[in-house]
Amino acid sequence: MDDAVVVGSGPNGLAAAVTLARAGVSVTVLEAEETVGGGARTLGLGLADGVVHDVCSAVHPMAWASPFFRAFGLAAHSVELLTPEVSYAQPLDGGRAAVAYRSLEATVERLGPDGGAWRSMMAPLVRQWEAVTAVALSDKRSLPPGLGSASRLAGATRYGIALLEQGTHAWNGRFSGDDAPALLTGVAAHTITRLPSLAGAGTALLLGALAHATPAAPGRARFAADPARGFDGGWPIPRGGSGAIVAALREDLEKHGGTVVTGHRVRARADLPPARAYLFDTTPRTVADVLGDAMTPAVRSALTWFRHGDAAAKVDFVLSGPVPWADPEVGRAGTVHVGGTRADMARAEGEVADGRHPDRPVCLVSDPTVADPSREHAGLRPLWTYTHVPADSDVDMTERVTAEIERFAPGFRDVVVTSRCTPAARMAEHNANYAGGDISAGAVSMWQMIARPTARLNPYAAGGGVYLCSASTPPGPGVHGMGGWHAARRALREVFGVTVARL
Repeated sequence: MDDAVVVGSGPNGLAAAVTLARAGVSVTVLEAEETVGGGARTLGLGLADGVVHDVCSAVHPMAWASPFFRAFGLAAHSVELLTPEVSYAQPLDGGRAAVAYRSLEATVERLGPDGGAWRSMMAPLVRQWEAVTAVALSDKRSLPPGLGSASRLAGATRYGIALLEQGTHAWNGRFSGDDAPALLTGVAAHTITRLPSLAGAGTALLLGALAHATPAAPGRARFAADPARGFDGGWPIPRGGSGAIVAALREDLEKHGGTVVTGHRVRARADLPPARAYLFDTTPRTVADVLGDAMTPAVRSALTWFRHGDAAAKVDFVLSGPVPWADPEVGRAGTVHVGGTRADMARAEGEVADGRHPDRPVCLVSDPTVADPSREHAGLRPLWTYTHVPADSDVDMTERVTAEIERFAPGFRDVVVTSRCTPAARMAEHNANYAGGDISAGAVSMWQMIARPTARLNPYAAGGGVYLCSASTPPGPGVHGMGGWHAARRALREVFGVTVARL
């Protein structure tokens, strides 16, 4: 009998398993699919020989900034994070574009009249990115570690003030033009929710700050023991794809005695081997369905009523060359937010929230070959895109995504070799956590980011040695491993009596 069983091998499940195994707990990970990684897998889709695509996540600022990954040490596990000089860009009509460079000052200069407003908002968050990250990725139940100094506390406070500004209808008061608001709103739209929103602003400010940040900020020493050493910050792309992160986690787990079993779907209690603790990297409803009457009625009811949000439809392309963006600077970005101005994107996200498919939807686009030339094979390269749609949509969004990219990159159709759409209604076929196409594993509202999956003091515990450790728990979606880390440390303390759980 193993000490612990982890159900699901996404980044959170593997983070939980690694944390347990390094503490001396015997662990088995059960994965329903034939490959591990959940939304962080990199696979050949059969679109072109030798061309692989990231199935969901593609760009990874949290891979260097997350407290879990900083403790784990991806660089020590031979994961290369390749950072483009342009973190993200926002093409606009008329051949213009807003551009977020790695350099804050280059971004300020590009933004012209609104450059000073961008600096005054972002510079304090960039300087105190660790404090901002600690707040954003906390368990939402306790004081985040590392806020003891006056400067870090000030950084966290500035984050809160900016969140209240950009998360409400006061969000346009700071800026006079279109570029800076569009640049920030493209990041906020990652939350797939009506805008403005506090949750969207929190995401935009966190990721926006990390776009300009670096593991060794100016004035801080870079120690040899720093596990982020060698990373350049920003919004990097792992060499070879997101699967490199998953491979590092699995290798470390197996090095510490853990076991991974693929092709093992857990539908009922009988599908679980005996163990002292169970950690579910799944939706709350899955836990309730599997354990049934073994849970208390109150906990089961709370998990069953957890609310999912709107969805993403994925469109994967194979291209014969780079996207011909009207502004060449956009072609230097690892991530491009396609959707026009702040008003355009807010309108489109509102239509999705109202259950409609926008004619001009918000699209996220990444050409990994910009940072990682090895992703090109025989002159062909992958293009990763997804767009926002109502939950359970079965609409093929290929043409709408193509048209939106063509709007800002005339001639895009000419470099498309082939494509494939995975409608929102089919996203759960490769990852059961994406119910109805909800890639955030739960609606992203400020309340549900705090009370995720319930408002209980311990949001991870489901009773009887059972824990939930997925993106449906704090701190929410993203490849950061924090849900798994938070849950595993509680399991170590409460089930195994391990009070100090360091990686």
